[in-house]
Amino acid sequence: MIKLSHIEKTYATENGPVTALKGIDLTIGRGEIYGIIGLSGAGKSTLIRCINMLERPTKGSVVVDGKDLTKLTSAELREARKSIGMIFQHFNLLSSATVAENVAFPLKLMGASKDHIKKRVTELLELVGLASKADQYPAQLSGGQKQRVGIARALATNPKVLLCDEATSALDPQTTKSILSLIKDINEKLHLTVVVITHEMQVIKDICTKVAVIDKGVIAEQGTVLEVFTNPQQPITKEFISVLLSNDLPAAFRGGKVSAEYVPGAYLLLRLTFIGDSADDPVLADMIRKFPDVEVTMLFGNLDQIQSVPFGRMIIGMKGEKDRVDAALSYLTERKLKEEVIGYVARHDSTLD
Repeated sequence: MIKLSHIEKTYATENGPVTALKGIDLTIGRGEIYGIIGLSGAGKSTLIRCINMLERPTKGSVVVDGKDLTKLTSAELREARKSIGMIFQHFNLLSSATVAENVAFPLKLMGASKDHIKKRVTELLELVGLASKADQYPAQLSGGQKQRVGIARALATNPKVLLCDEATSALDPQTTKSILSLIKDINEKLHLTVVVITHEMQVIKDICTKVAVIDKGVIAEQGTVLEVFTNPQQPITKEFISVLLSNDLPAAFRGGKVSAEYVPGAYLLLRLTFIGDSADDPVLADMIRKFPDVEVTMLFGNLDQIQSVPFGRMIIGMKGEKDRVDAALSYLTERKLKEEVIGYVARHDSTLD
């Protein structure tokens, strides 16, 4: 549905050229909810504005639904943009227009008939849950309601693609959850391709099927949300994920010396990841029964779902004779868990021999 090839974007400034995007290659399939996440200044907003050509790339091609937008005339581009809706962070509503008039605005620009506009506006306000607010003004609405108006307006022209530029970052957590649920519902009902720009990993986790991590103008990592969450490769990706899945050592071990070699009396700390059916398997209980001479301590754990797939994460400590700890570790490996060995660390209140 969307194919970006070798996209570069360079801005001319008083201090010389600044390159915001550096050779971006990205393919987004029809019907996907695709997340693009990055820190402020990483280039994510520039990237999404290249998709609808609000920013024209310095180099590269932007193909949407089979058309290379970089090769269209101004008139052809205006026509192509009708199939690309956009939701903005700060709503961008007309303060002097009612809710219904805001939704009708793009239809009026198209020259649609009054009957068509009335029918379409009614349908869209029903879809976003604002049928009773048609005659109110933006100042009378909450932030979440304003964003619902923005979503209805973005859908007015029956787009095939919906771009969401930090659409929930100005909202509180509960309202964010309701807006994300609405976007997901619209994706399913209307079979839209949705591109979500955000700096929040929770947004990616909640609704996206795939994700690309952008860092300093390049794609650092991309894949399914499950793949990226369970096996992040780049430091920037691990940083984003750590906000949701703690990578910090428990307080009793924090600041202690980490050794790759066996240290008598210290704990071997492991991060364990459980995916799918393994999340329900009593792996640790089985290991404890099998190796009663190894002391096992659970230091952190949580269980969640990503795209309806059970996903668990845990930090454990194992202490005992080296050969028994090694055997227990081998047992976990055989059970096909994803384990990351942190190393041997002594508790702050421990005294080593």
